[in-house]
Order: sequence, then C-alpha cells, then structure tokens
Amino acid sequence: MNRILDLARLGLSALPSPVPRRQRRLAGRHSLVDGIPFELPVDSVDTPALMAGFPVDAAAAARLLPGDELHPVTLPGGRGLLVVTVVNYLRTDIGRYIEFSIALACTHGSRPAPPLLPGLLRGAFRTGQYVVDLPVSSEISVKGGKGIWGMPKHRASLDFKVSDRTVSSQYEVGGRLGMFIEIQRPPATALPVKASAVNYCAFRGMLMKSTVYLDGPADVAVGRRARARLVLGDAPQVAALHGLGIADDPLFTLFLPSAQGVLDDHFECWFLTSGEPGRTYGEALDSVVGLGISQEWPPPPRLDVGAHP
Repeated sequence: MNRILDLARLGLSALPSPVPRRQRRLAGRHSLVDGIPFELPVDSVDTPALMAGFPVDAAAAARLLPGDELHPVTLPGGRGLLVVTVVNYLRTDIGRYIEFSIALACTHGSRPAPPLLPGLLRGAFRTGQYVVDLPVSSEISVKGGKGIWGMPKHRASLDFKVSDRTVSSQYEVGGRLGMFIEIQRPPATALPVKASAVNYCAFRGMLMKSTVYLDGPADVAVGRRARARLVLGDAPQVAALHGLGIADDPLFTLFLPSAQGVLDDHFECWFLTSGEPGRTYGEALDSVVGLGISQEWPPPPRLDVGAHP
C-alpha cells in the first residue's frame, strides 16, 4: 500500500497547476467590485477544508436542479451524489470566514450523462456541482459571493473544529440547525491535489458558472474506509434536502489540512428556462442591494446536535 501511495504522490505532483495563465498574469493587480477591494488573483492560503460525498436518490436530486440542462451525476445503481464541503478561510482579501457548501454533483448539457463517465471526462460533460445552500460567516462574503458570482450565500452561525480523530462543522441559522457534518480523519495519505472544480448556482433567474482551483495535500478515504456522520436539521434553507434519501455512509471523505485556492474572476451565465411563464430561479437582485462589507461573525453555533435525530 505504501508503494502505491508513493507512486500516486509522484504522479499527482507532476501534474501542472490548473490555475489559468491569465490568473497568474494578473498577480498583484487590483480591482474594486461593488465596493469590495480585491488584489488579484482572488485567492486564499493556509486553508483547511473537509469534504464528504453521500449517495442520494438521483430522481429526487434531479427535481432540485433548476431549468432543463442540469442533470444529476449518477453512480452505479442509479444513485446521485450529495457533496458537503466546509472551508475555513483563514486569510483572504475579505478577511476570515467559514463557508459551508451543500451541493449536488451534476452535468450540464441537453441530456443526462452515463454513469461514471462525468468523473472521467469532466470537460466533455461539463461536470460540476449545483450549490443548493451556501451559508458563510460574514456579510462581505455574502455580498461578494452572491452579488458577483451568483452563489446562494447567506450569513449563518458556523464553526470548524479539528481534533486528532475528527474534523467537524455545524451550521445554524435563526437558532435552528441547518446541518452538522463530522468526518473521521482519513489516513494521512497526503495526496497532492491540483484540481479545478465547477460550481453552478441559480441567481436572478440565471444559471451562474464559476470555477475554483485547489492545490494542497489531501488525506482521503474511500468506501468502507470513509467514516462520517451527517445530521440534517429543520432550518428552512435545508428543507428540500429531506427528500433526497441521503445515505448514512459516505462514498468518500477528504481532509485538506492546509490548501491554497483561487476563485477565477471569469464566470459565465445563461438564462434559466421553464415551460411555464413567470417562473424564476434563485434569489432576486434586491437580496444583495444594501449589503455592507462587514467582516464580523455572528455568535458560534449553540445547539446540541445530539438532540436532533
């Protein structure tokens, strides 16, 4: 096993950085967007993160995807995939904040993709994740993430806890539990991750596509080696997730003790269409009008997760 890991590390280390040359050329330049100052690229350093993927009912996942051109990634057996990613941003242009992403793995196109192929041919199937809910710690993160990239951010009480055995995060809003996720720390595989990830989000009746690039050593567990506990609460923001039939056991878990990330300032958007007139998707523009650039956090989560089934 150690030999296999050594070969995997060697191969992954040889991969080129996924960050586009344009982002590297912009290094050190400045932008002021909606009153938020950025020094390009829009990046983060020394960033710990956890991730876990849980099988879900693919048909139920499809019903949560907006428009007609997003389709759930399907696993063998016809299951979809819920991806929970929590990032503890320690150093960014907009200060410290935690981001708790709840998303569905998906493809973008006129027809659904065959099982497994979207993971192997991500470009061909425009594979990414549709972000269902995205609580963050600070108002400035909401203003930038939603107003610029169309992400469904909202301010909430969050934490990020790392121990010798587990990594966990809890999300509360309005005194109600959104979600609690705890993973057992995977073996110290330290696999060099150099990857890009695509986020699809609904905002102002449009589908917004943004790309993030990650670089850092990852501890990974797959299959029976992956251990996690997910508790879904009763906050309105996660109500739709109760119908997904989320599996108890994760397909994989991942912990990045310290990573670097770049959020591309280039993004794309399309109108989301429907067969019925007057239907729209995502929040409206007025949800960001009037937001400030405060970096203050709300109080930390207070609920006892053990009280929630």
